[in-house]
Amino acid sequence: MDNKDYFLHKSSFIDEPVEIGKETKIWHFCHVMKGAQIGRNCILGQNVYIGGKSIIGNNVKIQNNVSVFDGVTLEDDVFCGPSMVFTNDINPRSKYPKHNRYLKTTIKQGATIGANATIICGHTIGKHAFIGSGSVVTKDIPDYALVYGNPAKVEGWMCECGEHLHFKDESGECLKCGLKYSKNNNKIEKK
Repeated sequence: MDNKDYFLHKSSFIDEPVEIGKETKIWHFCHVMKGAQIGRNCILGQNVYIGGKSIIGNNVKIQNNVSVFDGVTLEDDVFCGPSMVFTNDINPRSKYPKHNRYLKTTIKQGATIGANATIICGHTIGKHAFIGSGSVVTKDIPDYALVYGNPAKVEGWMCECGEHLHFKDESGECLKCGLKYSKNNNKIEKK
């Protein structure tokens, strides 16, 4: 491991073989399982677990105490807040394990998941969606949606840059970065 292009804190473990991109930083007490794929320029905070059948894109930030279990895909630029939770079994029983039959969960490009949120498996969180801290996601979340609560519900829309969007009729513009959006039947698209 001396000729690696990424940073690995001496307290962390990597079960080879894995794919880890350049300039990725893996901090204290992390465990990356055999077969995991981690992209470039990622940050894994303290006490992060990466399952061997999970896929992590480029520029992904995973804060402290997050486990990315088998079946979870994080696309590029995803942010996972501290102690948020992914599941991969909708009805677990200790006596009846379901090894390799886990439900797939996909977090699309640029999405943010707040601290202590729970993502129930088998769902997709849309591009640049924003999951509020402590929320419980029980269904698919559309692109650019701001959701919070238990269960999480769409409460607004977020710009790609992370600012709240305001719409007049079917058009919206970010007051911070100037990006423009259109809205049609609760589907948001960047113009």
